[in-house]
Amino acid sequence: MSDDNIAAQLVDALGRPDGSRDLRPVHAMGNGATGFFVASGAANEYCVAAHFRPGFVRVPVTVRFSNGSGSATRRDGWSDVRGMATRFHLADGSATDLVAMTLREFFAPDPEAFLAFAVAARPEPFARESPWRKILDYLQLKLPVRDPYPGETIRPDEGAIRFADQNRFAQLAVFEAAAIGAPRSYARAAYHAVHSFIVTGSDGTRRWVRFSWQPTVGVLNTDPGDELVDVYLEQELRNRIAAQPVHFTLMMVLGEIGDDFDDPTRPWPPHRRRIFMGTLTLDTILDNEACERLNFNPWLLTDGIEPSNDPVLRVRRDAYEISGRRRDAAPCPFVRSQDHGE
Repeated sequence: MSDDNIAAQLVDALGRPDGSRDLRPVHAMGNGATGFFVASGAANEYCVAAHFRPGFVRVPVTVRFSNGSGSATRRDGWSDVRGMATRFHLADGSATDLVAMTLREFFAPDPEAFLAFAVAARPEPFARESPWRKILDYLQLKLPVRDPYPGETIRPDEGAIRFADQNRFAQLAVFEAAAIGAPRSYARAAYHAVHSFIVTGSDGTRRWVRFSWQPTVGVLNTDPGDELVDVYLEQELRNRIAAQPVHFTLMMVLGEIGDDFDDPTRPWPPHRRRIFMGTLTLDTILDNEACERLNFNPWLLTDGIEPSNDPVLRVRRDAYEISGRRRDAAPCPFVRSQDHGE
């Protein structure tokens, strides 16, 4: 099956029964902000991409934070993966994107497995687990089914966990997602690009790397059972930026021989060398309508950064484009001759 066919099926499978064709199939509810990125003094040594050039130049950015669910109903306090999509607006009028989420790993190593996971994890009616069943799960070193949140009638957890039980590659991401919680603020979560990329340094050296955003004020989660159950992340972000700018640092991990560069389900060892690539400053809230018209894509790259051979990264490129066309989003500013090798 071609990547295009799988991508279209992925978009269909990821959509929720309580979602909308006018919304993204995942990460449906979000909020945007604008600001600038300044590269560190060492960044250009490792990557010659335009936004990492020396001179402490401010590169304009647009960021969309989001909840992971594709539901048309917003529930900020529920345990959920969060997203952070960043567009760097380069001096020549082009752009490059970095799409990240609060998981460190992905759910599948290839497009076929990703589609199988999406089908298996489609939301279904909530099945409450008895206390005795929970105890048995703990004794078997399994994650017990959590109790429903107020108003929660469907969820993807059971299907995703069944899939992980049968497919070892999905276990790390599924179990981390099940216990991830909810952030106190979009500005108090760490976001990971999960895929590997190839960067070229100023001396011509090519390296396999992974990127992540780290909040300068630290990571802080809330209890999904407390009063912050429905909508609070948008207003919290507005209040925070009104008081002072929000800052993230961009970290780049260098892969080494023996690391898997093309499988996003496999983490790299924690002691790998990390390079501080620069600081992101967000100082203005973006109008929600303008934010939702944006179509980010992890394949929107610039000279100095190449995609790895990760097949999931490739199919996500096509899935993002298909999703954007269906909801009439602004076209992703691809240069087709570069991204398809034509």
